[in-house]
Amino acid sequence: MLELAGRAFLTLFVVIDPVGMAPLFLGLTPSASGAERRRIAGRAVLVAALVLLSFAVGGAWFLRQIGISLAAFRVAGGILLFRIAVEMVFAQHERETEAEAAEARGRRDIAIFPVAIPLIAGPGAMASVMILAGEAQGAPGLATVIAMGALVLAMTYVSLLMSQRVAQVLGQTGVNVITRVLGILLSALAVQYVADGGRHLLSGG
Repeated sequence: MLELAGRAFLTLFVVIDPVGMAPLFLGLTPSASGAERRRIAGRAVLVAALVLLSFAVGGAWFLRQIGISLAAFRVAGGILLFRIAVEMVFAQHERETEAEAAEARGRRDIAIFPVAIPLIAGPGAMASVMILAGEAQGAPGLATVIAMGALVLAMTYVSLLMSQRVAQVLGQTGVNVITRVLGILLSALAVQYVADGGRHLLSGG
């Protein structure tokens, strides 16, 4: 159980990247007051939590309904995470398209889009919670994955609240260094996902 908890925390921490989220959030709320930032951060983390919880609890059932094995999804998720890892290593957070970014800047309430989705609960995070939930055996394992997800989201909330201070202390260079280190770790996790999924597929699992 401790091994699952550690793997779940590390995976979700690296994929969601609470520290790297701070400058992104600050860039989306340049003229917002402290109270407005708290409201946006609270709503965004709550929506992201509901989305990730639904994928953790119902993801395996949904895959079964459309005839996709967990092994195949693990390979696909690993490939997706590796792409995200490469972007992180080169400090390129392409979590939304230019059109989406322009729309976000023109919106009054950015909590749901793009902060909750796709910045926090992006494709990588969704794939990760589904894979981790599939690896968890029984209710205790699933509860462990959900608890680690809640911990990472709590850290993300704190990071969003302290976004201005984090950006001032670390600077863009500091944020990029942290993001690149996390990207290297994520790339290794992605390769492991692909290797595990491929082994199960080849063995007929």
